[in-house]
Amino acid sequence: MGRSKLFELFFFLSPMILIVVLFYLVPLIVSLYASFTPTMNWNLKYLHDFIGVYNYKRLIHMMRYDPSFKSILETTVVFVIITLIINIIGGLLLALGTFFIREDASTLIRVIWLLPRMTPVAVFGLLWYYFFHNSEIGTLNSILMKLGIIDSPVAWGQRIPWGAWGVIIFVNAIVGVSYGMLVFSSALSHIPRELVIAARVDGASNWEISRKILIPMIKWHIMYATIWQLMSLLLTYFHLYPLVAWGIVNNDYGSTLALYVYTTAFGRGRQEQGLAAAAATLLSILGVSLGFLILKVMKFEEMMREPRGDL
Repeated sequence: MGRSKLFELFFFLSPMILIVVLFYLVPLIVSLYASFTPTMNWNLKYLHDFIGVYNYKRLIHMMRYDPSFKSILETTVVFVIITLIINIIGGLLLALGTFFIREDASTLIRVIWLLPRMTPVAVFGLLWYYFFHNSEIGTLNSILMKLGIIDSPVAWGQRIPWGAWGVIIFVNAIVGVSYGMLVFSSALSHIPRELVIAARVDGASNWEISRKILIPMIKWHIMYATIWQLMSLLLTYFHLYPLVAWGIVNNDYGSTLALYVYTTAFGRGRQEQGLAAAAATLLSILGVSLGFLILKVMKFEEMMREPRGDL
C-alpha cells in the first residue's frame, strides 16, 4: 500500500480514531492508574499515593467472603446472558417478521418498538417504577388483583432473586430488542427481493426462506449486534439505577457490576474511586475477552477469508 493510500485511509479514519482515543483509551488509562491509588471522595491528593494491587486484592476478598458482592456478580452473569439472548433472538424475529408483511404495517411496528429507546431514561424508569410498584398503586399489582389472580400486592423485585432478575431483564430487553431489530431490518432491506421471489416460486415457506437465505446473508450483522449488545449489557447501569434507587428491586439482586462501579464512585456516603476504578478495569478486561471469544465462536477468521473463486 502506497503512502497516498495510507494517508487517504488515515484521513477517513481519523475522526473515529480521535473519538476512540479521547473517549475510550484516555479514560481507560486514567482508570487503570487510579485503580492503583487509594483515591476517594474525589480528593486528587490521593492520586500521588501508589498502593499497588491493594484494590484488586479487596475485590478478590469480596468475591470470596462478601455475600452482597457475590450476589452482584451472580446477577451480572444472569442479566448479561439472558438479556443478550432475548435481545438478539427477539430483534431477529421482529426483523424477519416485519420483512414478510406490508411496508406500512412493518414501519408502524418498528416505530412502536423504537419508542422505549427514544424515551428519556428518567421517564422510562418512572414508567416501570409505577408498573412494578410494590403496593396497590403498582399497575401490575392492580391488574392482577382486579382479575383475582392475587389477593394482596406483591413485591416483585424484592423478596426473591429471580423476581429482581425478571424485572431488570424485562426492562432492559424492551430497549435492547429494538436495537437488534433496527440492525437486522436494515440488513434485510438490502437483500435482493429476487432471491425471495425465486424461493417462493420453488414453494419455500417463510421459515425456509429465513433459515436458508435471509439469516445466512446477515451473519455479519448478527455477529456485530451480538458483540455490541454484550459490551452494552456489561457496561449498562442507567436503566438499572432508578429501579434500585427507588426500591423496586433488591439492591444486591438488582445491581450488576457496572452499577456497583457507578455507586462506589458516585454514590452517597464514602466514594471510593480507586476501588471503583479497579472493578471497572476488570470489567473492561472481561468485556474484551468475551468479545474475542464471540469472534472465535462465530468463526470470524473464516468470514474474513477471500472467496476461493473455484472455476
